[in-house]
Amino acid sequence: MAWIRPDGRAPNQLRPVRFERQFTRFAAGSVLTHCGDTKVLCTVTIQPGVPRFLEGSGKGWLTAEYRMLPSATVQRQAREFLKLSGRTQEIQRLIGRSLRSALDMEALGERTLTVDADVLQADAGTRTTSITGGFIALCDAIETLVQSGDLERSPICHQVAAISVGLIEGEPYLDLNYPEDVAADIDFNIVLNEKLDVIELQGTAEEGSFTRHQLNQILDTAEIGIKDLLELQRQTLQASQALSLS
Repeated sequence: MAWIRPDGRAPNQLRPVRFERQFTRFAAGSVLTHCGDTKVLCTVTIQPGVPRFLEGSGKGWLTAEYRMLPSATVQRQAREFLKLSGRTQEIQRLIGRSLRSALDMEALGERTLTVDADVLQADAGTRTTSITGGFIALCDAIETLVQSGDLERSPICHQVAAISVGLIEGEPYLDLNYPEDVAADIDFNIVLNEKLDVIELQGTAEEGSFTRHQLNQILDTAEIGIKDLLELQRQTLQASQALSLS
C-alpha cells in the first residue's frame, strides 16, 4: 500500500514556500523563510577582514551559524552555548559550504559574510530551508554593498537551493515533514545550483540499504523540487534586481 502523505501532497510536491525579506532592521540581509510549518530566520552580516589563512589574498569568506530555538519543537530543547552538538556543527558547516559555492570570493574582496540561521519552528527540513532562505538573505546583503559603492559588481556567480527527499515504502517523496522524516527508510538532503549541478549530497539508509536505481529516483525527484525553489527565489528577488548571475 502506497504511503499517504499527512498533508495530502503529491509525492513530488513542495510544501508551501515563501520568503519575508527585510524581516529585521540591522542585518544587511534578513529573510524569514517559511517551508510548510518550518520557519527559519536567515540573516547576513558583513564585517571587514577575513580569517588569518586568507589575509593578504584579496579573497573574501563566508561562514554560517545554525541554532534551534528552545521552543522550535514540541518539547523544549536546552540552548547550546559553548559546546555545540555534533548535529549543529554539521548543519552549519553544510550551510556555509553551500552558500560559499554561490560566491566569487575574489570579487567579494577581504570581507567576511556571516549567515545566521535561527530555527523558530521545526517541522523537518530545517537545514535545507536555511540554505534556500539563506541565499535570498545573501543576495540582499550583497546588494547593500553594491548600492553603497563598496563593490563595483555583485560577487554572486551561482544560485543555490536545497531540498530533502526520502524513500518511504520504497518510493521517493519530496520535501519531508516531520512524520514523513520519522517514517522514511532513506533520507537525503540535496543541494544544487541553477545549472542543477550538485553542490552536496547527504544520504543515509536509516534501515537496510538502497539501490542505484532508487538513488536515481531520489535525484530526479530532488531536481523537480529544486527547479521550483530556484524559480521562487528568482521571483522573490526580481523586483530589486538583487540577483544577477554573471
